[in-house]
Amino acid sequence: MKILVTGGAGFIGSAVVRHIIENTSDSVVNVDCLTYAGNLESLVSVESNDRYAFEQVNICDRAELNRVFETHKPGAVMHLAAESHVDRSITGPAAFIETNVVGTYTLLEATREYWNTLDEMAKSAFRFHHISTDEVYGDLLHPDEVSSDSELPLFLETTPYAPSSPYSASKASSDHLVRSWLRTYGLPTIVTNCSNNYGPYHFPEKLIPLVILNALEGKDLPIYGKGDQIRDWLFVEDHARALYKVVTEGKIGQTYNIGGHNEKKNIEVVNTICDILDTLVPKDAKYAAQITYVQDRPGHDRRYAIDSSKMQRELGWTPEETFETGLKKTVQWYLDNQQWCQNVQDGSYQRERLGIN
Repeated sequence: MKILVTGGAGFIGSAVVRHIIENTSDSVVNVDCLTYAGNLESLVSVESNDRYAFEQVNICDRAELNRVFETHKPGAVMHLAAESHVDRSITGPAAFIETNVVGTYTLLEATREYWNTLDEMAKSAFRFHHISTDEVYGDLLHPDEVSSDSELPLFLETTPYAPSSPYSASKASSDHLVRSWLRTYGLPTIVTNCSNNYGPYHFPEKLIPLVILNALEGKDLPIYGKGDQIRDWLFVEDHARALYKVVTEGKIGQTYNIGGHNEKKNIEVVNTICDILDTLVPKDAKYAAQITYVQDRPGHDRRYAIDSSKMQRELGWTPEETFETGLKKTVQWYLDNQQWCQNVQDGSYQRERLGIN
């Protein structure tokens, strides 16, 4: 099968592309417009493979999407292209509406036009897999808000949407569009919502790579508020395996939540990174001494946590990495790939706190 992957030069997208090329017999067409977060260096290991093709195309460009579909004739679409940084969305929401809402609409229409040209067998086998986030659900009760013996809720596939930021609202909008294209036009769609990803090739505006690189350079390690926000962490290569399972084995019209079963407070994450660096790259002072607390961002959700039992029950997927093993691999990767880190930061981003005036 040939799979069209949008956003395949991004963090999660590149992991998906590498997984498919390195572990399956399927082909990939990577459609990416190469914004600041898209980096073809993340795909060096597969770029010369005969089953890999790259198209530098913006998903808002309908004519170019039509050309891509006509040229490559994919059997499935995995839609990962998106603006994804919450801070950026707070002071620059327009780009998020354009890419995540209008871009998704444009891709859906291009896909539908192409899908309608297929014969009945190809039509029934086709899948449009939309990759989304747990942030569309809003936030959950935090341990500080309940008694110690209370069972804390998790996000389910049936949890009502309550997005808190322009980013999560734009993703919620795109989720609704995708589901409506199935209901209205019959386009065979599937939606997945994932928890926070981490791992190799992560653009360093996000918490984990930001902390690793700042720590190594002796810079402050910024923590929002008190650092008590809780996230469920998912190793990106575990996520890539899950996404491939969904697009090849998932049922049309279903939603699948994908989580790592690793709830951690942000301050715990940062302290764990510091402990790992104390062992791997020791220095006179502890890395944790570089931790600083900064003003919290507006509308910051306090807790996310996903129940991914449906993925395990119906598709036989569970994460292979614990948070501890995955984080050690991640820190080691950044230590071993300083050149990638330098190249991805070409001057347009220097690990400043983006999206906040």
